[in-house]
Amino acid sequence: MPADLAVIGLGHLGLPLVQTAVAAGIDTVGYDTDPRPCAELRAGRTPVEGSLTASEIRRMLSGGFRPATSAAELGRVRTAVICSPTPLGPDRTIDLTALGDAARALAARLRPHTTVVLESAVPPGTTENFLRPLLEEGSGLTAGRDFHLACSPSRLDPGNRTHTYASTPKVIGGLTSACTESAAAFYGRLTDKVVRARGPREAEMTKVLETNFRHVNIALVNEMAVACHDLGVDLWDVIRCAETKPFGFQPFRPGPGVGGHGVPVDPGCLPYSSRTPGHPLRMVSLAQEINHRMPSYVIQRCATLLNEHGKSVRGARVLLLGVTYKPDSADQEAAPAREIASRLMDMGAQIGYHDPHVLDWRVREHPVPRADSLYEAAAAADLTVLLQHHRTYDLQGLAVKAQLLLDTRGATPAGAAHRL
Repeated sequence: MPADLAVIGLGHLGLPLVQTAVAAGIDTVGYDTDPRPCAELRAGRTPVEGSLTASEIRRMLSGGFRPATSAAELGRVRTAVICSPTPLGPDRTIDLTALGDAARALAARLRPHTTVVLESAVPPGTTENFLRPLLEEGSGLTAGRDFHLACSPSRLDPGNRTHTYASTPKVIGGLTSACTESAAAFYGRLTDKVVRARGPREAEMTKVLETNFRHVNIALVNEMAVACHDLGVDLWDVIRCAETKPFGFQPFRPGPGVGGHGVPVDPGCLPYSSRTPGHPLRMVSLAQEINHRMPSYVIQRCATLLNEHGKSVRGARVLLLGVTYKPDSADQEAAPAREIASRLMDMGAQIGYHDPHVLDWRVREHPVPRADSLYEAAAAADLTVLLQHHRTYDLQGLAVKAQLLLDTRGATPAGAAHRL
């Protein structure tokens, strides 16, 4: 049965696209080179932690969404959007393995006049130099002539109720102007505004700039947090004052580390072609180095606070609050909580946690005890560490109950806790 859209990659990028498309009345099939996501979706369960609820999945299925177990479905659609994961590999460069698998699966069934769009976060040049050859070799078709090819990097902010898929402008860069317009016509059905880039590389680099902007500015305030603590300056008050400036400043806030799916691109260099050595982004590399140090700094602050109160980390009962990478979400992608817990365990601390969105949490494959009663657990713990500020936390009440509270998010009232 033909469909308007195939979403390839049913993870944190693909599922919100499916949800939005189905809600817009677009006949949608979903495919993943890993059969497990489709099996989970067919059973009414989310394959991605912290993404869709069971009721949302039921609405998608009742709205006509079909999780496809066969790649043959890909040959019967007008538009195919690739949302494969592109994580950092062991060498800290982006791993395109899943993207390559998705491209080969699609290429074998690609028909003329199909519009293919890449949403995955990739280095500039990937659409033209990596994806295009795979599609052309596997299909015998030519991009820009026989089928449309474009890049439209995802701009999702999970859990954000203000900036939804529909209200966030979509950047699109096609291989040709016709490719751009074909992709724009599709996304015009889903979003309020479409922004046309000059080409795929400009669209890809837009994602690089947006992600690196976040990491560099978080690194700046993380360094400011350490310096302000050493100088006895209240950084949170500094930020409050600075953000009143109506121009030239955008507030960022420090934290125990930087999580999320948008990894900074790139750790060392941005390869433009196989013939050039790449172009280093030294500021981005330095920002990563600073942000990667924050879990260690949190551990240092924990040890110092315990020591100041006559206690040692070894044997101390430490309660971690909020183990997700962003507030009011169950998504734990790259959250610093696991590294902090692991290091505290190495130092002999007894770790417990509380998170209203995470009912089971493991560190090094071992389950971490979950507190049933937050206030009782905080009162019993030698140190409570707020790692993520979920809206359900009553921080005023928590500050009263906790023996010792370290707030890494600056969310508690002034003077109620020790801040990062």
